[in-house]
Parts: sequence; C-alpha cells; structure tokens
Amino acid sequence: MISPRRNGQDMNAPRLIVGLGNPGSEYAATRHNTGFWLVDRLAVERSFSLAPQARFFGLAGRQGDCHFLKPTTFMNRSGQAVGALARFYRIPPAEILVVHDDLDLPPGAIRLKQGGGNGGHNGLKDIEAALSTSAFWRLRLGVGHPRTLGLSQPVLDFVLHRPRAEEQEAIDAAITRCLAAWPTLAAGDYSAAQRILHPADGNCPSGGKTFPNLSGVKRFSSSLPETREESSQSSEERT
Repeated sequence: MISPRRNGQDMNAPRLIVGLGNPGSEYAATRHNTGFWLVDRLAVERSFSLAPQARFFGLAGRQGDCHFLKPTTFMNRSGQAVGALARFYRIPPAEILVVHDDLDLPPGAIRLKQGGGNGGHNGLKDIEAALSTSAFWRLRLGVGHPRTLGLSQPVLDFVLHRPRAEEQEAIDAAITRCLAAWPTLAAGDYSAAQRILHPADGNCPSGGKTFPNLSGVKRFSSSLPETREESSQSSEERT
C-alpha cells in the first residue's frame, strides 16, 4: 500500500522537531541538553533561525512545513510547549519527533523509534501527558549511565553535568550522523533513516569503542538548584 502524501512527502513525515533540554547558560553544556544541541546544529546546517515564541513556551523556528522547537519551560514541563505548538498547527503525534538524551544507551549510540515507554525521562512523561498518547517519534541520543560508566553519581547529578571529553566526542559524532540522515528522516522514510542511524557495529560511531571504568575519577558534587527540576527519589530516577 502506498502511503498518502502531502506536498510530495509521506503523510507521516515529521512536521514538528522538538529538542529537549533546560534553558539557561548553567545547563547549556550538560548531558540533559543533548536534544537542544541537535536542533541548534540543524538550525545552522539547514539555515533556519529560532526565536522566542511566548505562545509556544520556547524558541521556535520553521522551514517549509517543518517546525522546530526548544522548550524553555525546563525539562519536566516540556509538554506545555509541545502541546501548545502541536495544537496551534494541528500536528498529530505521529508527525512529532522528540530528540532527547538517553541513559540506557552508551555515549554516541542512537535509536529512532515510535512510541514505547518513557524510561523515567520527565520530559517524555510530560509530553505524553500533554498529548494524551505516547505515539510520537523519539530520536534517542545516548549519554550513558553513571553505573555503567563507573561513576557513583546519582542520575540527577549526572545528567546535569558536562560529559567527559571522550563522551562528548562520541555524542558529537552521533549528532553529525543524525544530520547526515536528516534528508531521509525529513522525507518521512523512517525505515531508511533507521538503517543509517542503527549500524550493525553496535551503533557506536567509533566502531565499537567502549568506555573504561573510570572509578578513580574525581566525582562531581552538584550545586545546581533542584527547585526547577523534579528532584530524584533514587539514583535510578531521571529528570
């Protein structure tokens, strides 16, 4: 069966790309802002701009039929921004792609999927609540987990700090691969995009590089405010 098309594209081609993160310079370089990083890179490479849009509670831009959004509500209220823009432009969940950090994937790994669980990610939780469904697409960018990376940090502390140098290199390479896949993804060919983003070598840009157990590395002691993010109840709960 041939999919319906809109302006030469598949009907399920994404019309809203959302990068998740927290606003403010103190969060700009942290793992939790990985979704922001991809949208920022995409804006530069595809030559569109993002500007404050009060009615959408974030920074928004548009190129053709595709809208781009960086919520400025803080992570655990991301749904307020996504819901506002989706309702205004009548964008169904199947045409929304949310880009976010993922603790279950190692740094540099990528997974593209539709629906499924939220893995405890508060940004995804709030979007699910705002849309009354989990049937939107997700582009999951791995940042690793403190346990698997040999760190004793609580998860909240981990995601609100910068990646280490080798982790940042892997995440940057993953974002570059996402940009290379963008024309395919923007056309709504998710299967072909998955083949680009999910290579057979274990989905690691460095060809299977593993990260050492750096148990002797100095730990961070978080001084970041928790009043803007939901505080964690355990080291396994995510912001």
